[in-house]
Amino acid sequence: MAIFLTGSTGYIGAHVAASLLRDYGAPLNLLVRAREPQEAEDRLWRALQLHLDFKTFYEILQTRIRIFRGDLTSERFGLTEDDYYRLVHTTDSIIHCAASLNRKSEKSCLNVNLRGTLEVIKLGLQVDHYHGLRRFSHVSTVAVAGKRQDEVVTEDNSIDWNRSDYDPYARTKKFCEHMIRQLLPEVPKTIFRPSIVLGDSRRPETTQFEMVRAFVFLAGLPVLPLRAKDRVDIVNVDFVADAIATLHVKERTSYDTYHLSSGRESQTFRQITESLS
Repeated sequence: MAIFLTGSTGYIGAHVAASLLRDYGAPLNLLVRAREPQEAEDRLWRALQLHLDFKTFYEILQTRIRIFRGDLTSERFGLTEDDYYRLVHTTDSIIHCAASLNRKSEKSCLNVNLRGTLEVIKLGLQVDHYHGLRRFSHVSTVAVAGKRQDEVVTEDNSIDWNRSDYDPYARTKKFCEHMIRQLLPEVPKTIFRPSIVLGDSRRPETTQFEMVRAFVFLAGLPVLPLRAKDRVDIVNVDFVADAIATLHVKERTSYDTYHLSSGRESQTFRQITESLS
């Protein structure tokens, strides 16, 4: 039996996949969007090459990874009936990492985040029906808390339906959490809410070039566009991925929702820009 992971070719998802493979020896069922098997393997290698050398990757690909070529937003991920039921019968738990981060496009967020999550929930229901779903883990965001100022927000009190949302991304992720809780009431669930995810504490390399350019640009401005003492909640991707992998494989977790955040220890905007400069 395997963990079904979405978003394995994305930033957080690739780190989660690497952590599960490296630290827990977990077999994985991976949903990868591709037209041909070779394209799917190439996309996965590009995502994992910072984590595994090619020899190790190729060995794991043959022994512990099943690639299902499909699309998150298609009915049954666009898989054939045989492939879909092979996915159902070989999956024992689910980690849903895939998402649209396009904060300006409500269409993209609705399609990928809401429709995609619904398809993953439907898979979970099928797995639970046939042999039981051990755990459903969902990667959300601290932004589901909505617009707030000068507040300490706890996990249990983050969702307030009367508050305004930051953007379509935050709004759809809030509804994703709601769907999971409503449609999978009896399944053990873990909701992860990362803050701003940037950089790996173990290495200088990154694939988030646009984010780095944005911070470097801000560091070079003669006047800061934010208040110097405002705190910016940034966490390393390895911290986020390790938390997701470690808690997902546990038989039981102490809580069902975790904020993956630097919280009160967040650096100020001035500290960040001075470090970059």
